[in-house]
Amino acid sequence: MESVEKSLLERTSVRRYEREAIPEEKMNFIFDAIRNTPTSYNGQQFSVIDIDDQPLKEQLYALTNQKQLKTCNRLLIFCSDYNKISRLAEKKGLEVPPFTNTMDGTIIGIIDASLAMMSAVVAAQAVGLGSNCVGYLRTVDPAKVAELLHLPQGVFVVCGLALGVPREHPDLKPKQSNETVFFKNRYCTDEKKLVEDLELYDEIVKHYNATRAGGTTDNDWVSHILDYYRHAMEYNILDYLKNQGYNISK
Repeated sequence: MESVEKSLLERTSVRRYEREAIPEEKMNFIFDAIRNTPTSYNGQQFSVIDIDDQPLKEQLYALTNQKQLKTCNRLLIFCSDYNKISRLAEKKGLEVPPFTNTMDGTIIGIIDASLAMMSAVVAAQAVGLGSNCVGYLRTVDPAKVAELLHLPQGVFVVCGLALGVPREHPDLKPKQSNETVFFKNRYCTDEKKLVEDLELYDEIVKHYNATRAGGTTDNDWVSHILDYYRHAMEYNILDYLKNQGYNISK
């Protein structure tokens, strides 16, 4: 078992995996870590779909063109989930408030699922596995993904997590400095210094992309991320959420 320090500080996104299966004791450890995730109100507003069916993984790959989806040994799909509590409330004759029609209700499910996924990432790293978070599963074709996974009302995909025995060991990506992430008692007091620090980080990322192992690019940080934003504006997630029972009105 890797140390907490190594698991957290040396984590990288792995996209190439060996063919060997993940031992069940390692998967059970990951599942236990997921179940012990802190959640809002202890409501546990999330669920996880564990996919080991190769044809299903390849269908998801065909949608996304993300090769790690078909080469990973296990694919975990983390979902916001209000179906479970609604079904029990119905059984007990309890009225379910329209919490999923609020922005807060939607955010809570996303937070719970995201925290659960991070628990899985750290647990996987600790037992020597590679992982890769695949947000594109949420956006590429939400209705088709929901159909493939048989998602009921009250459930939607937040993110996927590919798991497997790593075949690669990517270089550690540079992250923003402490000065641009952590502020004392209030948000940044020196915006000029903040922008200067971000400009430096932008250059560090550009150098990393130009020199990293396993394929180089000329991408900087800011332009590359803004391109993602522009592409993401084409997604029609609001209509999909409405189809899944999240009729957000306030």
